Amino acid sequence: MDTSKNEIVIIGNGISGITAARNIRKNSKQKITIISGETEYFYSRTALMYIFMGHMKYEHTMPYEIDFWKKNNIELIFDWVIDIDCIHNTVLFKSKEPVRFDKLILALGSKPNKFGWKGQELDGVQGLYHFQDLELLEKNSLNCRQAVIIGGGLIGVELAEMLMSRGIDVTFLIREKSFWSNVLPLKDSQFVTNHILAHNITLKFDTELKEIVGDEFGRVKHIITSKDEILDCQLCGLTAGVTPNIQFLKNTKVITDRGVLVNEYFETNVPNIYAIGDCAQFENSIPGRPNIEQVWYTGKIMGETIAKTICGNRSAYNPGNWFNSAKFFDLEYQTYGVVSPILGGGQEDFYWEKNGKAMHFVFESQTRKFLGINSFGLRLRHESFDKWLTAEKSIEFVLEHLVEANFDPEFSKHYETDIIKAFNTEKGKSLKSKKKLFARIFSI
Repeated sequence: MDTSKNEIVIIGNGISGITAARNIRKNSKQKITIISGETEYFYSRTALMYIFMGHMKYEHTMPYEIDFWKKNNIELIFDWVIDIDCIHNTVLFKSKEPVRFDKLILALGSKPNKFGWKGQELDGVQGLYHFQDLELLEKNSLNCRQAVIIGGGLIGVELAEMLMSRGIDVTFLIREKSFWSNVLPLKDSQFVTNHILAHNITLKFDTELKEIVGDEFGRVKHIITSKDEILDCQLCGLTAGVTPNIQFLKNTKVITDRGVLVNEYFETNVPNIYAIGDCAQFENSIPGRPNIEQVWYTGKIMGETIAKTICGNRSAYNPGNWFNSAKFFDLEYQTYGVVSPILGGGQEDFYWEKNGKAMHFVFESQTRKFLGINSFGLRLRHESFDKWLTAEKSIEFVLEHLVEANFDPEFSKHYETDIIKAFNTEKGKSLKSKKKLFARIFSI
């Protein structure tokens, strides 16, 4: 089938939408149009904090030169979409003329959660997700001495580090009894908690937001907690998670729930309309994974997958083994496989901690199959753990070959021997590291 005249329209220029466009262009001459009202050009969303902290400029966060899009015959439209006409296959804009599509990819991203708190629309109250949020933060942080952040997730930690870099005192309201304990096992959560406290952040656990109170000018002056404590602040950061950015779809024929409902092929209920990235909600999720995956690398995989379908090779989503990475200030965090807050039936774990570094392994008690790892302060090679998880290697194999997964600089301190020794002591084993000689260190 000749698809060279088809109009492929993508709403959203985040990692999912841009990856889809690039991969479609590699395999097709179809006309591609990308629409975004956030920024004119694609940028790295994870770098927002470094712009604010002065480590980077906005132009440094753009992976592609300005002329990349013209060279690849990809049209960019900078405007907000207000509606989709599913009958006439057109996208309607806030200010520009409608655009027709043959196939439409919704890559709408997310927006910060708001839970109807009184005062959440006051000046000085904001989330952190879009480029406009960064611009607003520059304004809201002026003359700010105290900030309160609601929600103890990864975005909250980023915002705290950003504000601390400007000399602003930060208080976290955290619903759980320790930081991120709804995601991390207790020991891991406490380890991260201690690290955050060491950076002079005030943490208030088992505490939620009750109300945001403004002054006579409509700007936040303090918040009231669920324990009726009053905390003065000139900035209130709402980082209690994100939700799919799909509000303009509510009056269209596209069926939505929390996100845009899709099958494993990212197909919606409307023919030739697809949804990927943060806004996509799987009707039948992959076992062990959420039905909405709001992670950078899964968005990239979704973009690659939908491109195959658009180019005639209908492909189902297959993200492989779960992994993620982040930073808690200067503490690097990586996770591979499944490490749940509470051990499942028939599971066993091993936790090691030393010198501000920690690892947490989970495995099956009977089969000894390795299930997952959380690593703090030690860099690991993704390909090693992905291979071991796929091959269903044993916990003993993983520990004996752990040195192969070390991604730290060559002359940094290694802890594999210490980790194995601690495992042997706790579990009554006699494992030894299969350490290889790193002759390459001395090669020229």
